[in-house]
Amino acid sequence: MPGDRPAVLVPVANPETAERLLDTAIDLARDRDLSILVLTVVEVPMQLPLERAREAMDVESEEAVVTSARGLAAEAGVPATGRLRFGRDVAGGVVSVAEREEVEAILVGWRGRPRRREIVLGSYIDEILSEALCDVLVKRIDRASDAVESILVPVAGGPHTEYAAEVAGSIAREHGARVELVTVVGDEDEERMAEARELLTQTSAALGAVESVEETVLVGDVVPEIVERGRERGHDVTVLGATRGGFLRRVLVGDVPEAIARESEGAVIMARRGRRVVALWKRLRNRLPV
Repeated sequence: MPGDRPAVLVPVANPETAERLLDTAIDLARDRDLSILVLTVVEVPMQLPLERAREAMDVESEEAVVTSARGLAAEAGVPATGRLRFGRDVAGGVVSVAEREEVEAILVGWRGRPRRREIVLGSYIDEILSEALCDVLVKRIDRASDAVESILVPVAGGPHTEYAAEVAGSIAREHGARVELVTVVGDEDEERMAEARELLTQTSAALGAVESVEETVLVGDVVPEIVERGRERGHDVTVLGATRGGFLRRVLVGDVPEAIARESEGAVIMARRGRRVVALWKRLRNRLPV
């Protein structure tokens, strides 16, 4: 990696996708002193040996995408490298590169298409979420992002919510944006409201130094309340954590985060904390007195 910096790994397939992913990658890289590794995985047919793929396949367009993406990072003053990898499947290639290089997070694009049976977000995205040990970010790219002035962070607790807040903090600092932390309770029970406010305060610390932070407790059903809050307040970006449960193949991000990501306006980023960190977090939590 350039200057021995950890990297944000950005798998790209076409110029439009690259541009929309690179804006978020650049925000994270600038704020966290990271580099960017742009990757295109070229799927090789089974009948063609991998060692013969480069000479047998026309990869000019793929190389152009990588070069263009590196150029975007360079224009923003972020060190970047590019790589073309030949493999049998996209997800396996991405995960393999992430394991071999010093990668802090993988940032992949998602177009928000209707779910198919057994596929949550998309076949290769599901596999990356399931297999990658590092942090993973999934950005919905079906809608162009404009200026970022306000960011919504739904709060549910746990390591994925904490990571979402960290990412939101990085984006906010790069754009001078305000952040609203929101959690939803089923009723206005006094004890439940107090716990919700405490959760927001704890999560606020993960944002880091952000100029404007608002903490809001809403009452009602989680998905419609959060989606409506985003529309009502005109938030440009929503950053939310994956499910608090495990990483079974059919619940990789969780029904609530996925529904919010599909229905929200503006850009949406789903954050999944790395599996090693989640395992450590669970061990520490289990040691706490009940």
